[in-house]
Amino acid sequence: MCFLKNAVLFTIIISLIACHQQVETTTQPIVQIQRPERVIVDCHYTLAQALEDTKAPQSIQNQLTLITVHYYSMDGKLHQGQLLTNKLISSDLREIFKEIYQSKFPIKQVIPIVKYNWNDDLSMLANNTYSFCYRNASYSKHATGMAIDLNPMQNPVRWKPAFTYRKNKPVGAVYNPRNRGTLTEESQIVLLFKEKGFFWGRNFQRNYDDHHFEK
Repeated sequence: MCFLKNAVLFTIIISLIACHQQVETTTQPIVQIQRPERVIVDCHYTLAQALEDTKAPQSIQNQLTLITVHYYSMDGKLHQGQLLTNKLISSDLREIFKEIYQSKFPIKQVIPIVKYNWNDDLSMLANNTYSFCYRNASYSKHATGMAIDLNPMQNPVRWKPAFTYRKNKPVGAVYNPRNRGTLTEESQIVLLFKEKGFFWGRNFQRNYDDHHFEK
């Protein structure tokens, strides 16, 4: 009788071990959940703050909107910025920045120029991308928010031979198509701007304004 009990007990133990091993072999691998990428916020203005102290008449201010864009900066990290721009091109710029984001084309920063007291030279030195600035109102598309400047340090204004007495801008910037963030004829970003009807400043008569697009 004792032998029979031991045999039954041994059978039960073997069965439990076999079941445990089967559970182990059929256990699903642990799925690692990817955390969302951290976003560095470069600016967070309200429309009123982005327009503070502008000399633009109310009729022009009424044409403007403030849009949020995402891009990878020169540090390789995801950033969030804002464009103060004309409502007429806001959809175009959203789509273009979607391509900029997806392709990881580096943009240093996108901040309304109010941060630089409406001074284009200071904005360029900071390698800032922006759209609206009420300046040179008689001929500049920036005065109505119908233009945008991208990465001016990588894409400086360079004067053509007949106008070399003028200084290139921004100061110290050098155009090198091999540098990250530089625009060329073959750049997908340039082609997309053209597809949407923008004029590229490289084709101005007096200078190569590679960072400038207008409509």
